[in-house]
Amino acid sequence: MRYMQMWIVTLAASTVVAGAANPARAATDHTVAIWDMNETIGSRTMLDTGGRSLSGTIGREVGVGTDVAGARGYRFARLDPDTPPTHPQHLITVAASAGLDPGDADFAVTVRLRTTYQFGNVVQKGQSTVPGGNWKIQIPSGHPQCVFRGSNGTMLVAAPAAINDGGWHVVICLRAAGELTLSIDGTRVAGRAGRTGRISNTWPLSIGGKSSCDQVDVGCDYFAGDIDYVRIDSGDPDTTGQNGSGAGSPNGPHGDNPDTDGPDYGDSGWDEPDWGWPDFSGPGW
Repeated sequence: MRYMQMWIVTLAASTVVAGAANPARAATDHTVAIWDMNETIGSRTMLDTGGRSLSGTIGREVGVGTDVAGARGYRFARLDPDTPPTHPQHLITVAASAGLDPGDADFAVTVRLRTTYQFGNVVQKGQSTVPGGNWKIQIPSGHPQCVFRGSNGTMLVAAPAAINDGGWHVVICLRAAGELTLSIDGTRVAGRAGRTGRISNTWPLSIGGKSSCDQVDVGCDYFAGDIDYVRIDSGDPDTTGQNGSGAGSPNGPHGDNPDTDGPDYGDSGWDEPDWGWPDFSGPGW
């Protein structure tokens, strides 16, 4: 767990030093993928610099090579929600890989984005009804949310304030130590104690919306805005409950409390340890 804490603090600090434009983010032994989104105009492969070669396929409707922060990035046009036809070329997809599944481990997803719109799924693996669970970052009404659904149920944490102000923001969803937390721009804004259980599915990872949808019965939830980078890190398995035993079991202290499956808007219900995340301000934050 401690490595994850140290990595988040280091990431936040390096982002401020670099002016928040594609900061240096060195891979560690626990890095699953780093997609810097620095490809040139016309590229259709999203390169992974994390060391595991988890590159993705960029849809033709994704703007590549756009100057989004003094560096290259991806731009997603606005599409009307729940309005056919579907736009599969609006997405980036990465083939299914065990590393992209949290399993029983600590798991962190980091995205740097900006938007002026009020909806969309930013990044996800799996969808709400697929076997094996799913996880995602979404931004309904401009409020970032972390959603993790596993063998013990679903947990959701939501930011109390909207970030669809046209500025750059770094969003971190972290499942670790028996809780799910959401950090924005170096400050933890929401958290909830509880254990989702194991998450492992055979679906691809998608960026910019759902990979399986029809815009009629299942909305595609297409994201609109710019994304500068996405990063995923995963830790050692948590043997105290994430695998469905101990405190996270259906009979444990959280498993029989339906409130652990609901949203948390940063009230005093937290009981997680002090992560030591710094509170930064500055460009892009």
